[in-house]
Amino acid sequence: MPDSTKHLLLVEDEAPLRQAIAEQLSDRGYQVEQVDTGEAALTKLADFAFDIIITDLRLPGIDGSAVVDGALERYPEIIAIVVTGYGTVKDAVEAIKRGAWDFVSKPFQIDELLHVLDSAIEQLRLKSENAYLRAQLEQRDRFEGVVGRGQAMSRLFQLLETVAPTGSTILITGETGTGKEVVARAIHQGSSRRLHRFVALNCSAIPETLLEAEMFGHVRGAFTGAVGNRQGRLEQAHKGTLFLDEVGTMSAALQMKLLRVLQEREFERVGDSHTIKVDVRVIAATNSDLTRLVAEGSFREDLFYRLNVIPVQLPPLRERKEDIPLLVQHFLDKFAKEGSGPMRPERKSVSQDAMRRLMAYHWPGNVRQLENAIERAVAFSAGRAQIDAGDLPDEIQQAQEAALAAAVTLPEGGVDLGEFIGGIERDLVQRALERTGGNKGQAAKLLGLKRTTLVEKLKRIEKT
Repeated sequence: MPDSTKHLLLVEDEAPLRQAIAEQLSDRGYQVEQVDTGEAALTKLADFAFDIIITDLRLPGIDGSAVVDGALERYPEIIAIVVTGYGTVKDAVEAIKRGAWDFVSKPFQIDELLHVLDSAIEQLRLKSENAYLRAQLEQRDRFEGVVGRGQAMSRLFQLLETVAPTGSTILITGETGTGKEVVARAIHQGSSRRLHRFVALNCSAIPETLLEAEMFGHVRGAFTGAVGNRQGRLEQAHKGTLFLDEVGTMSAALQMKLLRVLQEREFERVGDSHTIKVDVRVIAATNSDLTRLVAEGSFREDLFYRLNVIPVQLPPLRERKEDIPLLVQHFLDKFAKEGSGPMRPERKSVSQDAMRRLMAYHWPGNVRQLENAIERAVAFSAGRAQIDAGDLPDEIQQAQEAALAAAVTLPEGGVDLGEFIGGIERDLVQRALERTGGNKGQAAKLLGLKRTTLVEKLKRIEKT
């Protein structure tokens, strides 16, 4: 069932005032999270899709305006209300121009704040089809169709910008559904070969007996059914890019022939002795561990090193959940554009309840599964301007409840409390370091620790 509770993030550095507001809002049915800095607010927003954010404009460090910008950038549907204590509406009006819903001036009565909240929620409900604002991106969030904003994707974009203009062979690794072909196309579009063809060949989708002819082409009479000469994918990709997906499934004989192409830039069609020169960039991809296949003897070591000149590792979606809101917007745009004629669909919005469930799900099928889920949700929400939790696949609808249940369930056989808490501590420390790029000082701030305390914890964790 849809989550009717409104999740609210309260950002206020004055502890007594913050606690008093939180208690009043909680009494009226809001699920309230409290933080006292802008940095802490942005961290909370990266992990959870709040319905509402109330923030003081004057905060130590990152101010309330930046918090509002960050909230709206990530969640265009969020209701942002600002609090100003300087007797002027100038800063508040500026925040509203950037997308905040309304403001209240200190000192205020709780009824005044509740009135602003009720009005915002009601207007958003009645006009949801007009409330989905475009995110104003302050940093690059895509590279030639590859979408993301988190630290992992920022590093990937930097790598793609560096390697795309080169002619080097690239090996893309990652789980199924992470977008390996999308990245390969992005590399092609960023290279000097973009005016020529990008040719894709899925090595696992074609029977082994036909794969050689599909890659190299054949001449008439080369085998039963070869009624004429035919170009292979290599010739089709001349001066362009050949993308070999699931390269780890190739037979040993075909691996040898591919190695020759990479070394000599020439090949023969099946059934022919005439050598054909080819100028092609090869990008290979696999969801297998090629180093393991090399060790087992099922993949040539020399071919592995020829393919792995520049390795590109794609992170699974579960490790970059901060990118889910942006990916959702990307797919909503895509499906809105794909419609045509009088039935062309309008771009839809996604309720915060649905977004919470999308962010709580573990996504074994990665970005491809997310795209399919949004396509389904668009179809199920026909006639409505907003996608709700009930429009999502069942397993995703249940994701938030399952995550919460797992967090509070006590196994029948009991638990080692010290080990359990230690595991949580290790996980949080690792996440903080990943988010800050290994900067211990910044990670310590995220965890509310002194840097020396974090260093001691790291030493203790390394010993366990």
